[in-house]
Amino acid sequence: MSFSSLSFLYAFLPVVVILYFLSPSPRWRNAVLLITSLFFYAWGAPKALPLLLGMAALVWLCGLGTEKGLGFCHPLSLAFVLGSLILFKYLGFFVGLFGVKTLPALLLPAGISFTSFQLMAYSIDLKRGQIRAERSFFRFLLYVCFFPQLLQGPILRYGETAPMLRERSVTLDGAVCGLRRFVRGLAKKVLIADQAAVLASTLYGQRELSGTAGLWLAALCYGMQVFYDFSGYSDMAIGLGQLFGFKLPDNFDHPYAALSVSDFWRRWHMTLARWFRDYVYIPLGGNRVGRGRLALNLLIVWALTGLWHGASWNFVLWGLYYGVLLLIERLVIGKGIEHVPPLLRWLVTFVLVNIGWVFFYISDPSLILEKLLRMFIYMPTDWRALLTLDASVCSKVLCLPFALLFSFPIVKKAAAPEKGPGLIVLNGMHLVLLIVCIMFIISSSFTPFVYFNF
Repeated sequence: MSFSSLSFLYAFLPVVVILYFLSPSPRWRNAVLLITSLFFYAWGAPKALPLLLGMAALVWLCGLGTEKGLGFCHPLSLAFVLGSLILFKYLGFFVGLFGVKTLPALLLPAGISFTSFQLMAYSIDLKRGQIRAERSFFRFLLYVCFFPQLLQGPILRYGETAPMLRERSVTLDGAVCGLRRFVRGLAKKVLIADQAAVLASTLYGQRELSGTAGLWLAALCYGMQVFYDFSGYSDMAIGLGQLFGFKLPDNFDHPYAALSVSDFWRRWHMTLARWFRDYVYIPLGGNRVGRGRLALNLLIVWALTGLWHGASWNFVLWGLYYGVLLLIERLVIGKGIEHVPPLLRWLVTFVLVNIGWVFFYISDPSLILEKLLRMFIYMPTDWRALLTLDASVCSKVLCLPFALLFSFPIVKKAAAPEKGPGLIVLNGMHLVLLIVCIMFIISSSFTPFVYFNF
């Protein structure tokens, strides 16, 4: 069930809200959220639900054992979660490295990458003594299965979430604020990401449009699609969490305004970057090593980051591409980058990021090379071929100026008015925005979230 589907907007969410706010106590509210979260997951992936419950149960039991000093519990927990992730997502990729071509296809459980990282973070934090084991399996299961972030994050840390599982403040003002953020996220997805997706697939799919300018435009469109799709989902998840009294971590901070590749990754998918920093990069030695080991550490982390996104060589190449760029910034350019004019720094970063989306979109490595060569060795683009397409495709170009504009922090964050005409106008604007989104949903074909596949 997608957040941008009519079944979610008209049926699932209203029912959950009504049941939640009619519940007489925090325990009942947790029960409502847990039951509806399991229903939400089973709606789209009923066959994967037993695996999700099994992973959560084993990690919970191993957590109790770890706290009691049973040494085998922590490695067992990590082995089971990581083994499940490898089995369902990467087995075909790894055996393919040894020439095995025929292997029974396994169903990829929805959201397994996010859930696995969340469970491993709990196990590692517990082993490090940074958190206490959760005694209640139902509270732990809610931490794992909370439906706003279940399929695409943000990746939660148990230490930050545990207090809210026990007691949280639920107010009308907070709920309305959360709904406003949900609507803004829905608008990102429906009004921008879905429109850019049509244009990107058309530009990449039409041979006549595969000239230099056409491919640069395709990369730009796809980059905007991924950004507004994923940041829109994150906004919807955070808004839904706020509706129910949870404060979920931010996942994006205007990454396209970054002035370096390092800055970009401090702003993009921040919970994933923090996960790799805390559980892979720092244990490998982090920055406290020599230049050679630092280079190796960065390449390992970014190869794994790419592989996390998908069991395909193009994702590995995408990760290594960023690993090399970060190495150049860290070891070659260093602090000299601070003397470069900000506009030039932004332009170079923007271009490098858009080159990276070519690796992300195209799965065939040989085709990636062909597209990159076409981007840098001039070839004409037959723009008449684009203009002769269906008007519904050409009209998508209109979303690009807005996509570029709103990717920058053009308006400083300001506190919403607490009462009076200002609040009425603000809520009215969001209501109109919601109506427009629903009109687009009804009139357009369904476009799944990009990160749903990861």
